[in-house]
Amino acid sequence: MNIVDYLQKFVELMNSGGVIMWVLFALNILLWYGLGYRYILLQRGTRGNVRRQVQKHLKRKTQQKMRGLLDYAISDAIKTLKESKDKNLQNCRNYLSDTLYPYTNDLGRYAILVKTIVVLAPLVGLLGTVDGMIETFDALQSSAMFGQGASISGGISKALFTTELGLVVAVPGLILGRVLDKKEERLEHDFELIKDILCTRSIS
Repeated sequence: MNIVDYLQKFVELMNSGGVIMWVLFALNILLWYGLGYRYILLQRGTRGNVRRQVQKHLKRKTQQKMRGLLDYAISDAIKTLKESKDKNLQNCRNYLSDTLYPYTNDLGRYAILVKTIVVLAPLVGLLGTVDGMIETFDALQSSAMFGQGASISGGISKALFTTELGLVVAVPGLILGRVLDKKEERLEHDFELIKDILCTRSIS
């Protein structure tokens, strides 16, 4: 079988579930785009605790190789601190908060999209289930009930396909979304530690 045959079978499978299947397919693409973007963005890059990483950046005279979001954040924070002559602790934290804001703001990008699709996909699948069952009952109400086997099986098939695809979209999104949320929380905590470490060092 060549790729055209596989595409034809895919289209037949999607059409068997009606329009709802294509809606779920579109939601699935959006979901994995959001998950992929968040996975790449939330790469911490460096291992070990934040204090050790800050010390490495401070000791190096030349800029070290950036391996992830944490390295870029530390580098920018140190640069801001060197340019600032203010020795006030609160001002120091404000300067660093402004510097790290773009990083903090990016951490949550597409998080709402992922959570929305995880909630929405089973509901859309349920809509397809209801549509399939209505089609089945319409066939049962026909006067030629015994001649409507194809319509009945088609309605049930549509109901099951859409329910299954709705769960297939939602379950991986739920699991991977939670994992990425944990990575986001850790990076937010790391950014707060960067402020504490650099401001304490600057004031002392």
